[in-house]
Amino acid sequence: EYTPGFIHAKSYLCDDHIGVVGTINMDYRSLYLHFECGTLIYNAPVLHKIRHDYESVFLQCRLVSEEDCRHGFWGGLVSCILRIFAPLF
Repeated sequence: EYTPGFIHAKSYLCDDHIGVVGTINMDYRSLYLHFECGTLIYNAPVLHKIRHDYESVFLQCRLVSEEDCRHGFWGGLVSCILRIFAPLF
């Protein structure tokens, strides 16, 4: 969890050789309904800058444990109700 605030960046890095930067989320709505896009980067020097950015952000984060995610009965009930209003289609 990023502790200073919120990061809305959309970037992915795989083995320091392939990266994606853009507005795209990895879900059905972004890929098929909203026509969001990203730029595929392959074997470019900028990938090292992206990795360096990730590593600097990780220093400002804390590990989220399973205990942090437990909300009890009422939290689970609210989550179930909210899922009704967030369909994927």
